Amino acid sequence: MAFTSVEITSMLGIYFWPFVRIAAMVMSVPIIGTRMLPARIRILIAIVLTVAIAPLVSPAPPIEIISLNGLLMVIYQVMIGVAMGFILSLVFGAFVLCGQIIAMTMGLGFASLNDPITGVVVPTVGQFYTIFVTLAFFSLNGHHVLFEVMADSFHGLPLGMQMISMEAVWAILSWASQMFAGAMLIALPAVGAMLVVNLGFGIMTRAAPQLNIFAVGFPVIMTVGFVVILVSLPSVVPQFERLLAEAYALMRNVVGAPL
Repeated sequence: MAFTSVEITSMLGIYFWPFVRIAAMVMSVPIIGTRMLPARIRILIAIVLTVAIAPLVSPAPPIEIISLNGLLMVIYQVMIGVAMGFILSLVFGAFVLCGQIIAMTMGLGFASLNDPITGVVVPTVGQFYTIFVTLAFFSLNGHHVLFEVMADSFHGLPLGMQMISMEAVWAILSWASQMFAGAMLIALPAVGAMLVVNLGFGIMTRAAPQLNIFAVGFPVIMTVGFVVILVSLPSVVPQFERLLAEAYALMRNVVGAPL
């Protein structure tokens, strides 16, 4: 059997071009694309998703893989996948920032761990929130919705020489402010409680200057902080659901997928 270069390119493009977009998303999305999973596992996940999604995708135009147009095609698909992963990363970043705010007000800013999701050193409280929302993400079937949005992206942005619009880029950058707003909403109960406790100790210091406020205040503030975190924990899931729903809606808007 003899195959022409056009036929070979078409056969390779059926799986190669979808794989580029899916792999870029898998490598940039939280949890799956972190250092917790080896690179081989991440590539295997991308291959499995490609095999499942590629038959449902409209074929790409015949573009030589090793060419200038092929390089541009790869860049466009990588940008689409990275944009989708970046949007979801902002949701998890809100809880890392929330943990940092609470840890600083509790006096636990010095207690830090290496966060495997972000790859940076974060306070232990931030690591706790990260683990909590990771479990919530899987319990809410967030990964299923993510894969569904990825499959729908090939219909909203078909394979070809096109990428996300500048309006979509500005929408992503504007929505990044939700990371700070969401972090403050989650951390507000703990920050408010710490403010009341600090005001109380300030009044005690003025009333009894001989009281060693550093010996008494530090364990009390830590204890109150842990209690507030425990009490406010049930309200974290609704906030996470709201941010996750907004993130998926933004993803669908960016790639032109139906809501």
